[in-house]
Amino acid sequence: MKVETTAWGTLEIEEEQLLSLPKSLPGFDDITNFALLPAEQEPFYYLQSLDNADLCFLLQNPFYFFPDYQFNLPDDEAEELEITDQTGVEVYCITTVRSSIKESTANLLAPLVVNPAKRVGKQVVLHQSGYQTRQPIWISEPDKPEEGGV
Repeated sequence: MKVETTAWGTLEIEEEQLLSLPKSLPGFDDITNFALLPAEQEPFYYLQSLDNADLCFLLQNPFYFFPDYQFNLPDDEAEELEITDQTGVEVYCITTVRSSIKESTANLLAPLVVNPAKRVGKQVVLHQSGYQTRQPIWISEPDKPEEGGV
């Protein structure tokens, strides 16, 4: 299917790239149809709205920058997404890119959880998890040892 977008012009969307968010994203109540598209570089993806050509989010695989990121998906959320086995679940975080990579952030508090078999997803708020909506993705470089003799 061909889709007109503001950012990318005309895109050819494959069926396996379609994603339904029946409850939408907070603040975007009438926008439920999306395409999940790989970006030029891993671990990034684009979540392009099919209902609004102007709306596109940058997502990331949170485990790339945060290998210890983990949470338990509540049973009611898993049921809503028709998830019976959590091993096949995909998780993405909305990413905010600033002028400097050191200021770019990921929303770890409310990941987008996707059932790829059903092509359905939901932004799940992880109450009382300790995660932030603006977690910096830049991990500082280790200190370099001083050069010199013994």
